[in-house]
Amino acid sequence: MKSLRMVINPNDKRSHINREIYGNFSEHLGRCIYGGFYVGEDSDIPNTDGIRNDVVEAFKKIKLPVLRWPGGCFADEYHWKDGIGEKSSRKKMVNTNWGGVTEDNSFGTHEFMRLCELIGCEPYIAGNVGSGTVREMSEWIEYMTFDGVSPMTELRRKNGREKPWKLKYLGIGNENWGCGGNMQPEYYAGVYRQFQSFCKNYPGNELYKIACGPSGGDCNWTESMMKNLKGEYGWTTNAISMHYYSLKDWNNKGSAREFTDDKYYELLELAANVDTLITRHKEIMNRYDPEKKLGLIVDEWGTWFDVEEGTNPGFLYQQNTMRDAMVAAISLDIFNKHSDRVVMANIAQAVNVLQAVILTEGEKMVTTPTYHIFDLYKEHQDGTLIYSHVTDEKIPDRNLSAVSQSVSVQENGAMHITLSNCSLTEEYEIDCCILDTAVNSVSARILTGEAHALNDFDHPDNVTVKPYDVETVHGGIKVKLPPCSAVAVEINA
Repeated sequence: MKSLRMVINPNDKRSHINREIYGNFSEHLGRCIYGGFYVGEDSDIPNTDGIRNDVVEAFKKIKLPVLRWPGGCFADEYHWKDGIGEKSSRKKMVNTNWGGVTEDNSFGTHEFMRLCELIGCEPYIAGNVGSGTVREMSEWIEYMTFDGVSPMTELRRKNGREKPWKLKYLGIGNENWGCGGNMQPEYYAGVYRQFQSFCKNYPGNELYKIACGPSGGDCNWTESMMKNLKGEYGWTTNAISMHYYSLKDWNNKGSAREFTDDKYYELLELAANVDTLITRHKEIMNRYDPEKKLGLIVDEWGTWFDVEEGTNPGFLYQQNTMRDAMVAAISLDIFNKHSDRVVMANIAQAVNVLQAVILTEGEKMVTTPTYHIFDLYKEHQDGTLIYSHVTDEKIPDRNLSAVSQSVSVQENGAMHITLSNCSLTEEYEIDCCILDTAVNSVSARILTGEAHALNDFDHPDNVTVKPYDVETVHGGIKVKLPPCSAVAVEINA
């Protein structure tokens, strides 16, 4: 076992960690919505207004702060009026992006807003720019948020909702460099400015407008957005988005379950690379926006493997192992580190798709190792990031730090430390010095397991969070990190 030194300085406060960094993404893709979140009011599966009770409770446990919907690529083919009114008369549509299945639109605006109410999270709507119209998006905002007399409010009331909803987060387009229209950045910037002009702040509701940002390391797109999104009276957007998947070869994604040690470390290196990409995009944003008025939102991130054998290739259903959990831990630490600019992140996706935090099959539900990372890390939400440093121990022959960490403090003075060890073989003892702090009480939890370990419907608790002991020493604590593990520590002075 190797010993590493860690220093924490609570007096060196860095930035606010927005709770929305711990968000999720839900798209009309495979079984994310239908069978995942939504089973219908007539289902034998316990539900509230057709929404699965077990899934809602699971998301409440990890304090889900925000949920993005309806896509993804689906968003730029989605016409919201097809998803309101009497369900038997709603128009059907072909989901051309994901499996060519027919959508019956039984889950629409009312159902999504109800889902967010049940969980207690903010809705994040992705509006249709690719195939939609300015009027269509404008009327959707009016339908959801206006409390006066108008055609859209009358339509909403006719459909059973008297009072408007609160909507903060509005994405104006999705991946408009790709499936959202294959646009050039300068062209999209002009389209964005037009659309956002008609997305109004009705009384009692203020929109936080999000422009489509770069794919991965496309710095040219970011540069163009920053050049073109400032209007006569200031910025026309509140944030730009960024998408990044930990994937090396789109034509050879590999298996979620079966992988070598080399592939394990390769994936974690790819996940850690988001640190470099965010840094580059921040440097561009800082030149145009030194006051940091605009946020950077990583509203799609995670792992992407070949689908599970025997499942629809268009449904993107994959299993989730401790390797995915370590990707999540590394990623969340990086988002925390950059929380001076990163204001939201949304893992792809919430249920049954890609790096899902929950898997369902009929009446059965399991939480994945990735879910448990969100459970360990949830106490960072709305905390203040403070200075921390761990001796930089590299994985042999890899550009990858063995240990990743975040430290935050809450208003009540509680300090939360998360530490992850991505080594498959080495155990580390972290000798943690906490400056100017008397440690009165310590509690900890751990998630650990062999890298291929997973939860399935026959073994739902194979990988789960458990209580953990840490040693209190003069001036700090000592934490042992087994291989492939993440530990959350709470300290009260």
